[in-house]
Amino acid sequence: MSEESVDTVVYEDSAVVAVEVETEESDVEPEPVEEDSDVASEDSEEDEDSDDDESDEPADPLEEEGDIAADYLEELLDIADLDGDIDTYVEGSRAHISIVTESQTLVGNDGKVLEALQELSRLAVMTETGHRSRLMLDVAGYRETRRKELLILATEAIEAVKETGEPAHLAPMNPFERKIVHDAAAAAGLTSESEGVEPKRHVVISKD
Repeated sequence: MSEESVDTVVYEDSAVVAVEVETEESDVEPEPVEEDSDVASEDSEEDEDSDDDESDEPADPLEEEGDIAADYLEELLDIADLDGDIDTYVEGSRAHISIVTESQTLVGNDGKVLEALQELSRLAVMTETGHRSRLMLDVAGYRETRRKELLILATEAIEAVKETGEPAHLAPMNPFERKIVHDAAAAAGLTSESEGVEPKRHVVISKD
């Protein structure tokens, strides 16, 4: 065999080898990548979990205050073996909680038990959130009934001040009751201020 033919054979053999290698490589199918799908699945589950967590959170901090106070009061009712339904709502810049019941036990004389329960509810909220609460509590419709009585009282005092020009000193009231009178006096174009110290702090309505 000549030197030229030897070179040709070697070339052809290498070409054959190259073709065989390419054929073997083309026959190998890529293995499916499972890690990416697993990661995507985990990410999807995490997104769903985060969505669930966000949906569980109250939309408003005041709603959260109401929920915390309602849980506290519901437990108290169970301990005291008292019947009552608890309603919560937000009005203005306050959370409101109302215990619907026929019993006056949680109201007390002149609403003193009610006032104490309100302070305890506010403390429960502050303990849970770290922020001071201004929530309002009503039991058996006491505050609403009292509001109507105070509006009548304030109207009579306002009329007297307008007629005589003399200041009107009202009976001692708690902060909730004094605010009702202050609002009524302001709506009538008169001036009002609180005087004295608790529990004898009262409202004075005047023209000045």
